[in-house]
Amino acid sequence: MAKTKLLGNERREKLEQQRKAAKKANKKKRKSPARFFKDIVSELKKVTWPTGKDLVKYSGAVLAFILVVAVIVGLMDLGLEELFKLVLNR
Repeated sequence: MAKTKLLGNERREKLEQQRKAAKKANKKKRKSPARFFKDIVSELKKVTWPTGKDLVKYSGAVLAFILVVAVIVGLMDLGLEELFKLVLNR
């Protein structure tokens, strides 16, 4: 299978055409605020919302994690406070 290689001007022209096509595809048309909110409602209907049981489970996991991090930070704070007291009182 022979591959055609584009050289010089041919390659440059092909790249320019690809850029123009990509630029044209990326142009966004302005939407009205009403259309914007309709799109939001449409997207929210597609969301898979968690059940009440899942929500409680996830919330509990988040609260437990926050508690663990708070304890770790508190212990580090107490330890550093005592360390600074020892260093500064010398």
